Amino acid sequence: MALIHQATLQPTKLELLADWLPDRDWYDARAGEPTRVAAYRFDDPAGAVGIETLLVRVGDGPVLQVPLTYREAPLDGADEWLLGTSEHSVLGKRWVYDAAGDPVYAAALASAVLGNTGQAEQLVQTGDRLVRRDFDMSIASSAAQGAEAPAIGSIEGVVQGDPTLIVTATVELAVIRRLGADTAPTGTVLTGVWPGQDSPVALASATLR
Repeated sequence: MALIHQATLQPTKLELLADWLPDRDWYDARAGEPTRVAAYRFDDPAGAVGIETLLVRVGDGPVLQVPLTYREAPLDGADEWLLGTSEHSVLGKRWVYDAAGDPVYAAALASAVLGNTGQAEQLVQTGDRLVRRDFDMSIASSAAQGAEAPAIGSIEGVVQGDPTLIVTATVELAVIRRLGADTAPTGTVLTGVWPGQDSPVALASATLR
């Protein structure tokens, strides 16, 4: 379950991405600011880390996939993955990371791809009530129902690029950055559809090591 507060962020996620994206080697530079296309979330079983994957577009460029994690304190040894900090009007200061370098995201992605666990239910805090928010996109795994994902342990390495490869002791994860490009993922595949994109598009894949 992802608990979402009715709150403001300063700077916003898109403002952080506007500064961060131009330095990515997979970014197809276009004039303009990133706009949100869709998003999906995963659960952190410990309830400490927010995990959200944004799909964004700049101008008429491709849809880009940017997984982010939100933390209440810095992640040790992860300065290279930090997009910046943002002030959340309810939760206070948040450290926002490129999730490729965050082991909590790697575990959640492995679970979604290999364990077919889907995305997190989203509940919005409205006064003293929790209101369920409809998903704005769907994801599906090619894994069989009832499959189990292995424990991944720590991240052993990350290979930047498109796809971005996250290597753990048990699993290699591939996160596709430019969606709909000529990418042929191997292993078990996570796909998504969203408004305006009715046919499934590969988002990520996982192979056992």
